[in-house]
Amino acid sequence: MKRREFITLIGGMAAMWPLAARAQQAAMPVIGFLSSTSPEVYASRLRAFTQGLKEEGYIKGQNVAIEYRWAGDDDDRLPVLAAELVHRQVTVIVAGGSGASAAAKAATATIPIVFETASDPVTFGLVASLNRPGGNLTGVTNLNIEVAQKRLELLRELLPAATIIAVLVNPSAPTITEQFTRDLQAAAPALGLQLRFLHASTDRDLDSAFEALGQLRADALVIGPYQFFNSRMERIGALSLRHAVPTIFLYRKFVAAGGLMSYGADEAETFRLVGNSTGKILKGANPGDLPVQRATKVELIINLKTAKALGIAVPLALSGRADEVIE
Repeated sequence: MKRREFITLIGGMAAMWPLAARAQQAAMPVIGFLSSTSPEVYASRLRAFTQGLKEEGYIKGQNVAIEYRWAGDDDDRLPVLAAELVHRQVTVIVAGGSGASAAAKAATATIPIVFETASDPVTFGLVASLNRPGGNLTGVTNLNIEVAQKRLELLRELLPAATIIAVLVNPSAPTITEQFTRDLQAAAPALGLQLRFLHASTDRDLDSAFEALGQLRADALVIGPYQFFNSRMERIGALSLRHAVPTIFLYRKFVAAGGLMSYGADEAETFRLVGNSTGKILKGANPGDLPVQRATKVELIINLKTAKALGIAVPLALSGRADEVIE
C-alpha cells in the first residue's frame, strides 16, 4: 500500500471513531430513577441499588447509564419528572416510594417500571397481583407499614407504665396513612395503650406536632413511614431530644441523630432487590411476569445515650435483641 493511500485510510478510520463511540453510547440502556425526595436521603439506597445491578451484570457508566429525577419533597412535581423520563425514552424507570410509583405508572403503560414501596401494591393499584403483576410494573415491598404493631410492642416493653402514645402521620399520603393507622389502632387495646394522632406535611407542622405532645400528655411518639419524614430524620431526632419524648422511627440514621429507637426495613436489602429486578428487565425479562419481591429483613437500633438522657433504663432483654446499640 502506498504511503498516501495509507494516510487516507487512517484518516478515514479516525473520522469514524467518534461515530462509533456515539453509536455505542446510544446503545447503552438508560435507567430513569425517580424519587420524591433528594439524593442525600437516598445515598445509602443508591449504593445498594447499584450493587443489585452489579449482581445482574450491569455497572453504571460501563454498560448502563442512570438519569435521576428528584422532587425535593414536593410530590406535585413527580408527574412532570416522570413525563421527562418517558420523553427521554429511558429503558426502564425505577420509582422509589409510593408517590413516585404512582406517578410513573400514570406516565407510561409501555416503559417497564420497577417500584419500591411500603404500601400493599395491589391495594394501591400498582399491580394486579404479587405473583403475576401483569402490565409494565413489578417491584419490591418492605415491611415498614406491616411492623407498625411491633413498634408499639417495643415501646410497651421499654415503657411498661406508658398509657398514651402519640403517632405522627402525613395527611398528604392518605393510602399509607389509612393502612398504618388501621394496624396501630387494632393493636393498641391489647397493649393497654391509647393513641393520639398528630399530622405533619411541612416543617412548620413538625414543630407544632412536637409542641403539642405536652398537651396530649403523651408518654412516647411513633413516627409513620413517609418519605417526607425520611428526609428529615436528623431534624426529627433533634426535636425528640429537645422535647424529651421517647420516639421510635424506621431507620438507623434517626437513632444516630439522637432518636431513641428505630425498627424498620433494612434499606440495603430493599434496594439491592430493586437493583436485581431492574437488571433482569435490562436482560429482557417482562416486568409483568416478574413476581413482586418482599424485603423481609428488619433492624432494631437503640441509642443508650439518649435513653440515659431521658431517664429510661433499657431492659437487658431488649438491648440484647437489638441489631445495634449506640452508646
